[in-house]
Amino acid sequence: MTMNQDTIMQTSAELSSVSKVMPWLGAGLTGLVVLFLAFDGITKVIRVARVMEACQKMGIGPDLAVRIGILLLACTALYVIPKTAILGAILLTGYLGGAAATQVIARSGIFPIAFSIGFGLLVWVGLILREPRLVRWILLRQ
Repeated sequence: MTMNQDTIMQTSAELSSVSKVMPWLGAGLTGLVVLFLAFDGITKVIRVARVMEACQKMGIGPDLAVRIGILLLACTALYVIPKTAILGAILLTGYLGGAAATQVIARSGIFPIAFSIGFGLLVWVGLILREPRLVRWILLRQ
C-alpha cells in the first residue's frame, strides 16, 4: 500500500468511529435540552410562585402562563418522539423565537434573548447529531 492509501484508510476508520459517537452525543444533548424544556413547562403548569412572578413582570398572567407551559410540553413531546422529532424541532424553534421576542418587548437584557436563541440552536444540533442526514435536507442538497 502506498502512503496515500494508508492515509485514506485511516481517515475512513476515524470517520467511522466519529459517526458512531455522533448519535450518542446527539442523544445526550437532546436529553439535556428535553430536561430543561420539560422542567420549564412543568413549572408553568403547576404555577410555581417564582415562575408566575417572572411571567407577571413580562405581562403574562397565570392562566396564559399555564397555557404556554402546556404548549411547551406538547412541542417537547413531539421533539422526543423519533417520528415527529423534526416537527417538534420546528415548533420548538417557533416557541423559542416567541420567547426571545417576549424578552425583547420586556426589555429583559441580552442574556435572556441570547439564551432563547442559543437554546433553539441546541435543539437542532442535538437532532442533527442524532440524524446526520438532516444536514443535506437543511442545506437543500440531495
